[in-house]
Amino acid sequence: MVSKKSAAVLTVAAGAAVLFGAGSAQAATAPGEAAPGSATLAKTDVGQALNGTTTGLGYGIAPIKSLRLDPWANSAADFLNNGAALQPDQGLPSVGTGTLTGPLSAGGGVKDLPLVGGLTGLLPG
Repeated sequence: MVSKKSAAVLTVAAGAAVLFGAGSAQAATAPGEAAPGSATLAKTDVGQALNGTTTGLGYGIAPIKSLRLDPWANSAADFLNNGAALQPDQGLPSVGTGTLTGPLSAGGGVKDLPLVGGLTGLLPG
């Protein structure tokens, strides 16, 4: 009977032999000649690689930009719907929190925020 420790050692040894190719036969080839059945890689077109990367990145980022940030938007439990306003003296316009929290309490995402929303246009998607 084989102990658990011996079985584990045998399993690791067999895995290492498969991983490192112990006992596999390699055909001898000339230095400039490719081995039969081997594959060679084509040169990478950098422009197409960057285009594919930005296209894929755009599809991944686009949902994040419009993700709803306030889960309670348009509900009675929305705490961002409550705002505070201040009317300064000398005829200045009122200042309130509704300008910042309004897009969020309406169910908007990052692209709808007043200051950050313009910067999301720089991201692909």
